[in-house]
Amino acid sequence: MGHRWRRAALAVLVASAVTLPVVGAARPRVPAPPPVALTPPTAATLDATYAAHRANAGKAARMAADHGDRRRAAADHALADPARQLLSFDGRGSGLVTEVLGDLAHADRVAVLVPGSDTGIDTYGRFRAAARALHARLTRVAPAGTRTAVVAWLGYETPPTIGLAVATTDRADRAAPELRSFIADLRAIIGPSPRISLLCHSYGSVVCARAAPGLDAADVDDIAVLGSPGTGTGTGADTAAALRTRARIWAARGAGDWVEDVPHLAVDLFGTRVGFGTDPVSPAFGARVFTAGDGGHSDYFAPGSPSLTNLTRIVLGETEAVTRD
Repeated sequence: MGHRWRRAALAVLVASAVTLPVVGAARPRVPAPPPVALTPPTAATLDATYAAHRANAGKAARMAADHGDRRRAAADHALADPARQLLSFDGRGSGLVTEVLGDLAHADRVAVLVPGSDTGIDTYGRFRAAARALHARLTRVAPAGTRTAVVAWLGYETPPTIGLAVATTDRADRAAPELRSFIADLRAIIGPSPRISLLCHSYGSVVCARAAPGLDAADVDDIAVLGSPGTGTGTGADTAAALRTRARIWAARGAGDWVEDVPHLAVDLFGTRVGFGTDPVSPAFGARVFTAGDGGHSDYFAPGSPSLTNLTRIVLGETEAVTRD
């Protein structure tokens, strides 16, 4: 009886998402230049890469201003600041950005953040704030001689929070090859020795799960899913073991996160597979579940939070110090 109720609840949830208007769907496209075509960066060419993408962001800001879109113009202008370190920038549509915090070329520990729904250039500030909070703590607590960097990877078109796309793997399936390619480029920059941790929030955890089979331990050491709706489709690919990676799999959910109330199932709805299967913090999933505290869905990187403390430990490789639920 309970199982049928949960399936029905998920169907109602998704049906509502299909019928409700998508926030911002009618927003006109803002003109922007195409991305700069560059060869994959190396440690020696990072500064030139950063400068080229900043210049492109500056062009995008001017085009958005001429178009009358002050919000986008301001966001692009901020990205063009000389202090920003952009590994990629595409101002078209909702926008794509990859930004580095820290000295990537000499980092011993690198964290890559993968965002969830409704993240684009217009809302990039909140995603960057999470990356900045992590970088600040890493800088403060890293052992002497350990150098760190954080990469905010907005490298895919995220789904809107309201709509069918956020309840299927379609966007994640398209994003996964891009994430694998980026990690390969990142490894080419930093070399084989530094640790790489993937920290994946909300729908971003679905992206990381789809990418995981192509990321062995030589590429990524740890994958942490935060506030995750699930990682599979109910077809056997919704456990940590099914991700087919030698990386350690971590999971956390704050006590105030609404994702807890989302049915962790996968059903067929109007010919579309909807939902992501097993709850990643459940014993059935098989992840290393760590303490996240009382925070809500957007609080995993809040300064002073248990989740940020534990994420810092994971990135630094201090896995024995991670507090577990």
